[in-house]
Amino acid sequence: MLRDYSLLGPSAKDAEKKGLAAAKWYHSDISREDMKDLMQRRDLPAIRDILIYYLLLLSTAILGVLLWGTLYCIPFWLVYSLLYTAGADSRWHEAGHRTAFKTQWMNNFVYQIACFMLFRNPVLWRWSHSRHHTDTIIVGRDAEIVTMRPPDLIKVAMLFFGLHTFEGLKATFRHAVQGLSEEEREFTPPQYVDEAQKIARVWVLIVICVVLLALIKKSILPLMLVGVGPAILGSWHLIMTGLLQHTGLADNVLDHRLNTRTVYMNFFSRFIYWNMNYHVEHHMFPMVPYHNLPRLHRLIKHDLPEPNHGFVDGLKEVFYALRRQLSDPEYRINRELPSTAKPYNHHLSDAV
Repeated sequence: MLRDYSLLGPSAKDAEKKGLAAAKWYHSDISREDMKDLMQRRDLPAIRDILIYYLLLLSTAILGVLLWGTLYCIPFWLVYSLLYTAGADSRWHEAGHRTAFKTQWMNNFVYQIACFMLFRNPVLWRWSHSRHHTDTIIVGRDAEIVTMRPPDLIKVAMLFFGLHTFEGLKATFRHAVQGLSEEEREFTPPQYVDEAQKIARVWVLIVICVVLLALIKKSILPLMLVGVGPAILGSWHLIMTGLLQHTGLADNVLDHRLNTRTVYMNFFSRFIYWNMNYHVEHHMFPMVPYHNLPRLHRLIKHDLPEPNHGFVDGLKEVFYALRRQLSDPEYRINRELPSTAKPYNHHLSDAV
């Protein structure tokens, strides 16, 4: 069956007809007491982590600038770019959920900065991500599906070199001049549309200033600090983790164990990714702060598929699925549940 990923097309209407839009999802059983404890927000873990993150970001940028023009600057720019892209992505995500900090102005501060670093309009993406959680990988409803079926492997490859940032920059200019598209207005409340355009116009002015500075200085150094340089050099980690979240798994189902992937990762990647490698757990219970996700995993792992063990294991599965979907768009990876788990809602899976 040909999939139409437009939010205004036949797949969207079909999803509503089948009861997949804003539907009730499966959740693993967990006691009220445990959930109440897990949902407690605290400032200290996020303050500690964000200070370490910004210190590393600032330090590598300064060393990269001071050593500019020598080979010694290369490792610092590589680390800076990784921190800039992957670190901003996870902090955009958690601060956008308003769960990273207990104090809400701190969430908003980190969210606004991270949004600019990735050229993700803070108004538009808050509502886009809300839809992503409401209708996860529901074709015609989810605006954040990364790999479609059949997949565009050239686009997937270009994502590793910053395509997502260049698309965000292009969208920023479009929002500044034309406003939001019809699809974007479909999930964005009308009262926020003007705010989204105003923010885009401010960002365009900042980008123009950075480009003018690069032209005046006759140097790409300003572009190494903002947007373009980090996107090209450092997007690989962000894209690896992004592909691992849902790629190759089922679409149009109402059980996150079918369409979302948890992956065990090393300490450094977990710090950069802010524990979003526990992605099934996050989608089931999105109001649990990132620092409590490992504990949540331990409490419900008896009800979940076995996580992938590291990047190699997970990406091997992802790229096998992408190759299969080139010739068979209906191919999907079926996750096996342990004997201790409750069964899938097969009647929902089979209906679609």
